[in-house]
Amino acid sequence: MKLHTLKPAKGSVKNRKRVGRGQGSGRGGTSTRGHKGAQSRSGYSRKSGFEGGQMPLQRRLPKFGFNNIHRVSYKPINLDTIQELVEKTNATEITVELLRENGLASKNDLIKVLGRGELKAKVEIQANKFSKSAIEAIEKAGGKATKL
Repeated sequence: MKLHTLKPAKGSVKNRKRVGRGQGSGRGGTSTRGHKGAQSRSGYSRKSGFEGGQMPLQRRLPKFGFNNIHRVSYKPINLDTIQELVEKTNATEITVELLRENGLASKNDLIKVLGRGELKAKVEIQANKFSKSAIEAIEKAGGKATKL
């Protein structure tokens, strides 16, 4: 075998389909696009969800619901989660930064402490909001709840 005798496998190399190159090519005239209609025109692109002129699904279904742009949502963190965090880090002060570092809150989250679970440690907790039961449980354990 020599380099000048090498050839690609039979049938693996085909000529490109050249459309719009005259009637003699067999692909002149409409250039494989059929007659008339949007798809025969240049610059045509089908909209996503287009159903051939039938009323599309997103317009057949009714609109519903309401998103209040003034809603303030809080990331809930319960006392049992705080107790686990205290046992893990031996912290005496729970700040928003500490919660973020431990993956319990994201960068722009507002935090609300809720009263599920039991808090045994005496800790000072800083958060944006507290439930009544959470404040009672924190103060009962000897800690302090500070609103930011």
